[in-house]
Amino acid sequence: MRRDLTSRAWSQGSVGAMKNWRYIAMHSVAASAFIFLLQRYALNASLETSLMWMLAFGACAAVLATMQSNR
Repeated sequence: MRRDLTSRAWSQGSVGAMKNWRYIAMHSVAASAFIFLLQRYALNASLETSLMWMLAFGACAAVLATMQSNR
């Protein structure tokens, strides 16, 4: 019963949507930063390659976080 009330409260206002977008953005930024640092400093890749992988992993992380938040 309590779970029903919570999910209804989240879906009614824009506060829940904003919180989800914040988590999606945080997930994307964290994944981007991780892969950039890994590529650039641990694997000694070039700046262009590191930025390309950063964008790719950031986009994938955003899609994954969006799918998880819509469950």
